Amino acid sequence: QVQLVESGGGLVQAGGSLRLSCVASGRTFSRYGMGWFRQAPGKEREFVAAISRSGTNTNYADSVKGRFTISRDNAKNTVYLQMNSLKPEDTAVYYCAAPQSVLGVGVRETDYDYWGQGTQVTVSS
Repeated sequence: QVQLVESGGGLVQAGGSLRLSCVASGRTFSRYGMGWFRQAPGKEREFVAAISRSGTNTNYADSVKGRFTISRDNAKNTVYLQMNSLKPEDTAVYYCAAPQSVLGVGVRETDYDYWGQGTQVTVSS
């Protein structure tokens, strides 16, 4: 059974930074792409970033390009989301996601089958 555990969320002022981590267990981490999504209050969950299994390819939502960086450490079974220049509109619960099958850089919720419990990020103005 694949398990994903996020950490690193918190309260930060606008312009600040946070780094989210997601530790995966239950299968060979390096065989699968990974993704980050977020859900703000009253809104649908949306794609944030994705990374291929080797880390060579990445994809970002337009709203976070140039501010967020996704990376992974396959030796630690961990994917990261470095968030810089945070804005109040980045406030959301952030979720780590993994596909059931081998995937490149999926951007749709339906590309992923396993989800973490989420970590709250709150950006104050």
